[in-house]
Amino acid sequence: MKIASVAEVKTQLSAYLKASANGPIVVTRNGKAVAVLLGVHDDDELERMLLAHSPKLREILNAANRRIEEGKGIAHEEFWNRVQSVKRHGKRRHPLKK
Repeated sequence: MKIASVAEVKTQLSAYLKASANGPIVVTRNGKAVAVLLGVHDDDELERMLLAHSPKLREILNAANRRIEEGKGIAHEEFWNRVQSVKRHGKRRHPLKK
């Protein structure tokens, strides 16, 4: 892992982008970390990184966890049965609702 100041990254951005393929680069301002440059190897990896930091996805997952804790979820096997049913019969409006 490399550490570089904003000023260094600004003057040599292309070199730091290339170096990010080998590992993260922590970007600092006044000695404090403010960003990280991460190399992306494929579209799937990019999508995973974006989803991992998505406030909207986190909100959806938190709401789903609350429903499960309230006993409003469905069993694992039932979930997959419904998914298979949707695949067999085409897309329905709300395939996972009871």
